[in-house]
Amino acid sequence: MTLLRQGYGPDDLRHDLLAGLTVAIVALPLSMALAIASGASPASGLTTAIVAGLLISALGGSRVQIGGPTAAFIPVIFNIIDQHGYDGLVLATLMAGAILIVAGVMRLGTLVKYMPQPVITGFTAGIAVSIFTSQIKDALGLDIERLPADFFERWQVYFQHLGSINPAAAVLAFGTLVLLVALRRYRPRWPAFLIAVVAASVVVLASGLPVDTIASRFGGIPTELPVPHWPQFDLAMVRALLPSAFTIAFLAGVESLLSAVVADGMTGGRHRSNGELVAQGIANTASALVGGLPATGAIVRTATNVRAGARTPVAGVAHALFILAFVLLAAPLADYVPLPAMAGLLLMVAWNMSETERIRQLMRAPVGDRVVLLTTFALTVMFDLTLAVEVGVVLAAFLFMHRMSDVVALESDVGLIDEDREDAEEPTAESDQRAGLPDGVEVYRVSGPLFFAVANRIDDVLRAIGTPRVFILRLRRVPLIDASAVTALENLIERCRRDGICLVFSGLQPQPRDVLRRMGIVPDGADLHFVDDFPAALALARKVVEAPAAAAR
Repeated sequence: MTLLRQGYGPDDLRHDLLAGLTVAIVALPLSMALAIASGASPASGLTTAIVAGLLISALGGSRVQIGGPTAAFIPVIFNIIDQHGYDGLVLATLMAGAILIVAGVMRLGTLVKYMPQPVITGFTAGIAVSIFTSQIKDALGLDIERLPADFFERWQVYFQHLGSINPAAAVLAFGTLVLLVALRRYRPRWPAFLIAVVAASVVVLASGLPVDTIASRFGGIPTELPVPHWPQFDLAMVRALLPSAFTIAFLAGVESLLSAVVADGMTGGRHRSNGELVAQGIANTASALVGGLPATGAIVRTATNVRAGARTPVAGVAHALFILAFVLLAAPLADYVPLPAMAGLLLMVAWNMSETERIRQLMRAPVGDRVVLLTTFALTVMFDLTLAVEVGVVLAAFLFMHRMSDVVALESDVGLIDEDREDAEEPTAESDQRAGLPDGVEVYRVSGPLFFAVANRIDDVLRAIGTPRVFILRLRRVPLIDASAVTALENLIERCRRDGICLVFSGLQPQPRDVLRRMGIVPDGADLHFVDDFPAALALARKVVEAPAAAAR
């Protein structure tokens, strides 16, 4: 609809087709390598790039987003296949697709911007270490029949099989890595991944090096797309895979929206976050049904698309169609690709994901942020991403609450300043301020959001001030309150009533006033009063204090 509204001409098509071809050249070897590292067949990676890539571009909320398999999914997919087989992965991806669609419909896309940076960096760096660890077997040509999923067990198996190193595989992997580094430095615009894989394949064919290839391990790449099928599952498997489904949905949502933000910065556009989530959900569902892998927006491929001149989603659709053309017309050529070269490619991907500069920067941050970063990183490497993200987010939330509780001030405020007047002058001496208050009146002021992390302070206020005749609580600087704060205020109200103290809330803002009203806290005209400003509160306090004296006369 956007293309029809804004117009689309031959020049736009030319730019988009060229960009789509450029990205397809990058995505072709990378999709196969990512699938192999995930414990799946290279054909499943190509299927994902075709099906999910086409749908993400056609339906997504970013004009230049490129979707497909990404490195972030590798440890998650490997663990699911290891524990539940490929049908388990299909089911988890289907559930993740449904979660993403629901999240988009509920307009939760904007929540991603609240993800703490130490958590994102921690699990990204942890995934990089996991990818590096997973490629040691193929990079060294180790004779290992089956790799365990556990990090420590995997390294134990590696050390046990060091005697089976294949020198040819090690040299080929190292040579591929060196070529990638050289191309990245001296020819950054060249398709380094494709050049390195083709060069390694030619070397193996010409020299007959004894290394594993795609054909020798996987039996080659099919020349057609698989037929959609529904996985076999039961309720117990659904329950077991639900945490993994949430992890896939989380990764797909976070990475795609981060990629869209990067694209916005490069193009000056603006993506639709909720539309992007719905598109990711549809794409993952379709990918799972045809034997593909989880997919999301790929930051590097999206940036490549923009640099290549992409103008509209047609470029992303073209990228998927170019890969489809390769599968239909030239898939047998992929049979000769050596797996050590693919391992070298993924070692480069792992280094690119490690974010060493960002880690060094965050290690100069406050201690709490460093703890969140290192905890998330360690749990991602040693356990799994689901636990790492859960613990990281919870730690970051507690850290935020602790910091916010330090910001909120609950203090004695005996000054007579009218907070509605910007030109009002604060009295300088506390004795002068105190002299302006009637006997038996105490004043406290709250500054900052009143939420559960600071609500307990309210309970301590009356213990500090005794039993005044009138207690004024100034709340104009409280922008919001939550249910815990309301409960604490209820306790304060009950205690004031029990001790015969007249309680006055001064300067309630709209949100706190509305929350109190909806939760049944309303002024009663006797023990509890709401007034608009401090002068009105002070006038009411004088009237209450003077009333017993007048009655005595």
